Amino acid sequence: MSKIDLTQYQTLIFDCDGVILNSNKIKTQAFYDVAKIYGHGPAQTLKDYHVQNGGISRYKKFEYLLTNILQKPIKKQELNELLSNFSKEVKKALLICEVASNIKEFRDKTRNTKWLIVSGGDQAELREIFEQRGLSNYFDGGIFGSPDDKDVILKNETKNRNIIGKSLFLGDSMYDYQAANTAKMDFIFISKWTEVKDWKKWICENEITNFNNIESIA
Repeated sequence: MSKIDLTQYQTLIFDCDGVILNSNKIKTQAFYDVAKIYGHGPAQTLKDYHVQNGGISRYKKFEYLLTNILQKPIKKQELNELLSNFSKEVKKALLICEVASNIKEFRDKTRNTKWLIVSGGDQAELREIFEQRGLSNYFDGGIFGSPDDKDVILKNETKNRNIIGKSLFLGDSMYDYQAANTAKMDFIFISKWTEVKDWKKWICENEITNFNNIESIA
């Protein structure tokens, strides 16, 4: 794959899990571990649902667990407890998991381009993790996450003129691609840590540009 001329873009939008952090498997296992209080079956179903719907927020996934898998009404206390337990499961791991290599060099090559994180992860948690890991300063456009979904974030930040000009979204899920298309942004699929099954077939069918990792783009 030939290099991309990144100087054509005024804004770069990055997903977090599977693009900046090698954290997909951490969160996949955490969904199972948190839901196993309801038994192996519901926990495995939630885990499978999560993998099939990468990029969608944990809020919607735990609501799906309660309403669709367990077929019970959502009680705020129960939902909040699931979310809290999930956060505890992943937080320590996110502080030590692998970070995309050469991110500083990649930032230096795009020093005139605004960078944002737009993730399905919890916004407050993301900001804390990125601050503690010394990554916040790279993302001058801000770090955004759930409970708002990516479509809402992209729409709001475009309306607020935080996302400007020609923009590129770098993601590792089908939802990232859909969100970029809806926002009329270019898209690159980052495959190194993706959990999308048969991703090679999918990107071929949709004529999606693919790079193994962000360092190989420029």
